[in-house]
Amino acid sequence: MNTILGLGFILLFGLLSARLINKIHFPAVTAYLLLGILIGPAVFKLIPDSIISISSLISNVVLGLIAFGIGQNFSKDNFRKIGKSVIWISVLEACGAWIFVTLVFLFVLKQPFYVSLIFGAISSATAPAATVMVIREYRAKGNFTDTLLGVVAIDDAWCLIIFAVSLAISQAIYAHMLAPSFLLKVFFNSILSIFGAFILGGITAIVLSYLSKHLHTQTELLTFTLGFVLLNTGLAISLKLSVLLANMFLGAVLVNINKTSSNFFDSLKTIDSPLFLLFFILSGANLEMGVLGNLGLFGLAYLIFRIVGKMGGASLGARISGASKSIKKYLGLGLIPQAGVALGCALIAKNDFPEVGSIIFSTIIATTVIYELVGPLCTKYALLRAGDVTLDTTHQ
Repeated sequence: MNTILGLGFILLFGLLSARLINKIHFPAVTAYLLLGILIGPAVFKLIPDSIISISSLISNVVLGLIAFGIGQNFSKDNFRKIGKSVIWISVLEACGAWIFVTLVFLFVLKQPFYVSLIFGAISSATAPAATVMVIREYRAKGNFTDTLLGVVAIDDAWCLIIFAVSLAISQAIYAHMLAPSFLLKVFFNSILSIFGAFILGGITAIVLSYLSKHLHTQTELLTFTLGFVLLNTGLAISLKLSVLLANMFLGAVLVNINKTSSNFFDSLKTIDSPLFLLFFILSGANLEMGVLGNLGLFGLAYLIFRIVGKMGGASLGARISGASKSIKKYLGLGLIPQAGVALGCALIAKNDFPEVGSIIFSTIIATTVIYELVGPLCTKYALLRAGDVTLDTTHQ
């Protein structure tokens, strides 16, 4: 199968698999990952090597688009609207998963600190798509639903920041920087990664906003926006900055300095679906089946303690912010799915840590499939217990 034929095959069969799995009310991302595993090198070998070889290119482009979209949530108006409950809950549930998973991998599974830290950082991510799908399907309404939507919208932003800091620390440890100034260098690298990405994203946003007044058509707007996201992504790679953070800051600065910023974000939504499909299918195809046999305790610990951290952090955040009893008890159940950002972070870890990267990546893929299957059911249960949907609605 040649490259062009392979791409056509992936897109069409990806769409078909999503339609089929939608019949049993599971997210499309689950279908894409499972299809990728089946048609990838590990099973039926239907994807040409030429496409597998450009996985990193496609992943960087898609991660740039995902992070750019996440940045839209950082508008001043949005922060005023979502209130302190969402801020407290989103920060603490992300940090709760990060801390719990890191400690379990470090002290129970006896893994090196840098490996534990990467697993913990990735665990902080939540995929909003599956949760939003359930809310729309059952037409859920109420304070619990509004809070849940606010938390899942901003959660991945905290994950990107947590991952950038954790990655810088882990890279420093992995490089055996054991000089007396070790901690100072680690701290400096972390700060440089975050502020360097912020400066790059900010400058790109200002230039994009200034030049956008010369655009006249929707086609020009799409080409212009995509070009700037790719430019920002490429510069981040060249400067060894976080691709995720640079594009998140591009979106965050743009949404606060340009009154028509929603046009830029909306234009990319017209082309991102096939790119996301390719990204998830190739993520599944990159799974190394030989590593799965070693996942046992890793996968189980990650599955359980990520949920414990999410639920514990969400409950603590709700308690601190004075949220309702139902939010304290059940909101964490709506934060179980993980997908794009978690897989993107895992891909970065796979490339940066050759010795353990495959285990990290394989663990995240395997648990993502499970989370995406179980997550919608948990969200439905939480909405029922909170009273934002009724049994009559779920049976319609």
